[in-house]
Amino acid sequence: MANEVLVRVLIHTDVTKYLHFKAVDGSFVYNKGKIYKVPATDVEALKSPLMGLFEKRRARKFFIYVQDYDSNDPKSHEGLDLNQVTARQLISKYGLEDDTIDFIGHALALHLDDSYLDEPAKGFVERVKLYAESLARFQGGSPYIYPLYGLGELPQAFARLSAVYGGTYMLNKPECKVEFGEDGKAIGVTSEGETAKCKKVVCDPSYLPDKVHKVGKVARAICIMSHPIPDTNDCHSAQVILPQKQLGRKSDMYLFCCSYAHNVAPKGKFIAFVTTEAETDQPEVELKPGIDLLGPVDEIFYDIYDRYQPINDHDADSCFISKSYDATTHFETTVQDVIDMYNKITGKVLDLSVDLSAASAAAEE
Repeated sequence: MANEVLVRVLIHTDVTKYLHFKAVDGSFVYNKGKIYKVPATDVEALKSPLMGLFEKRRARKFFIYVQDYDSNDPKSHEGLDLNQVTARQLISKYGLEDDTIDFIGHALALHLDDSYLDEPAKGFVERVKLYAESLARFQGGSPYIYPLYGLGELPQAFARLSAVYGGTYMLNKPECKVEFGEDGKAIGVTSEGETAKCKKVVCDPSYLPDKVHKVGKVARAICIMSHPIPDTNDCHSAQVILPQKQLGRKSDMYLFCCSYAHNVAPKGKFIAFVTTEAETDQPEVELKPGIDLLGPVDEIFYDIYDRYQPINDHDADSCFISKSYDATTHFETTVQDVIDMYNKITGKVLDLSVDLSAASAAAEE
């Protein structure tokens, strides 16, 4: 998201000089078998076909409350302490219907399930506000930005920056094995008979399978098409969120489409990803609601992978292990994991109060 923590990290580290972003054209939500543009402001709420006439007015009042809310200005709180009031209570004050709550909670606030309803409303309101601010930032059709040439540019940009500061890279090394000293702490990594000595190891779960445990699995389809997703106003890039209740599932489904407009495919080709937290061993069946929205598909690849979380004590073994990627396509959870790891590795809290306008020039090219 254009105003999100990941953008702040990129500006803070100055990685933005190696990256070019382009706004994503559209943000959509699935409701009763169809795709609709996500309304994020009071004006959009009044135009949205997602809601009936009276519901539009209620939603508009809710959006105005969110837009005006300022945690430092008690006048804007309308007598509600959002640290005490739950999201459910706040929503009931505006009398919103279940379908409206569904798209606000899952497509705007980007909550992964409905547990947020019984938590303090402050976080929920701030997430909806973040969506609206991100949307306003580039006046595009969505609050999302995506790197030109694809997500592989993110690690590449950090690799370049690290090299500038004297980092050494050994790429494509087979069978990396972490070596431990007698005290149980990591002392190096061995590959092809050579050991690189170190004091700390940062890795993903695949390198230390005995220090992680499985927490779920993700089903994913990668689809190559010759047209944009139908009913998205011919958007060359779009995110569609399919809330769990609409599908009768325990978790949301995410659909992201990008194309030659982001330099990730040849002219005239579109690439769509459909992902969800797997509830069975049949990705073809589980992902069908998302794939059915795509229209004719030239080629489709299915994938199912396990999701792990670390269970080690990093103080005892000096190993810092990331969580596996979840099914989301918007990086909220991944960035949080990265920041948590940074705090553990350095013992410092990352200060991300940066001037967001610093990245706008690159993003608008």
